[in-house]
This record gives sequence, structure tokens and C-alpha cells, in this order.
Amino acid sequence: MRITISGSPGSGTTSLGKALAERHGLRYLSAGEVFRSLAKEHGMDLAAFGKLAEENPEIDLKIDARQKEIGEASDNIILEGRLAGWMVENADLKILLYASPDCRAERIAERENLTSEEACAATVDREACEAARYMEYYEIDIADPSPYDIVINSETFNQEEVIAIAESVMAMVSKKN
Repeated sequence: MRITISGSPGSGTTSLGKALAERHGLRYLSAGEVFRSLAKEHGMDLAAFGKLAEENPEIDLKIDARQKEIGEASDNIILEGRLAGWMVENADLKILLYASPDCRAERIAERENLTSEEACAATVDREACEAARYMEYYEIDIADPSPYDIVINSETFNQEEVIAIAESVMAMVSKKN
């Protein structure tokens, strides 16, 4: 099975991807982790590194190309990233997670030890920067849910419920294949 999980920062994509990978013995690959590690290597926070990526397209293009290449060539893998559902055309299941901006800012604030206001400002900047780059590089409107098989509201459902929903859909997809 080849699964992609996408969603805005703080929507729960990493939590879902890691949980499904662990429970089902699948490999997990995250574009966000690659992006975060590159930001850290450059001694920058995510917003600043996002600005650098905006000025230097090779950063995004490398991350995206590598994830696409691995995803399309691998079986039994979960690919998590903002563009995973758009990039991995031969995925068996494409999941999009949604949560409101306020909910996501609270989660990010807690995770990164920021105030809600700091998290909200950084997230708004990061999302605007990413949206502009995705449109410029690939003509992708990141707000368009059309490539996804299912959209799960991770604000309405708790983490275990989101996992259960995803696993139910995985089982249906597995039966079809």
C-alpha cells in the first residue's frame, strides 16, 4: 500500500503518518522533517528558512522531487507532506487533514513552546509563503482538495478517531486492490 497524508501545519499529519506506519509496518517519509532538518542545518527558524526557500527554488524542488521519486518507486510506504497528495500520482490512498487556523496555531504553540500569537503569526507567514511557491513552481493551489480520496477534520475528531477513520478507509482500499 502507498499512502499520502497532507494538510496544513498543525493539522496532525505527522501524528497520523507515524501512527499508521507503526501500526501497519509501513515505512514513513516526511517532507516536513526534511524541511525542518534543512532549516536547522542553516541555523534558521521555519519562517526564515521558508523565505530562503522562496528565494532559492532548488530547496523545495529537491525535497519534492526526492519525495515523489521515493513514493512512486516504493511499496508499503506513507508519505507525509503538503504536496504528497499532488506529487505521488500512483498512491493507493490520498488523505487530507483539516483543522481551523486557530486550532492549528494552538497545537503549534504547544509543540514549539510559543505563544498562540507567535504561532499564529509564524503559521500565517509560512502558509502564505508556501502557497505562493507551490503556485509558482507547480501551478498547484494548495487549498484545492480535489486530488484527495478523503478529507478528515482533525479538529472535530481526536487523534485516535482520526487514526480509526484512516484505518477504515485503508481497509476499504485494500479490499479493492
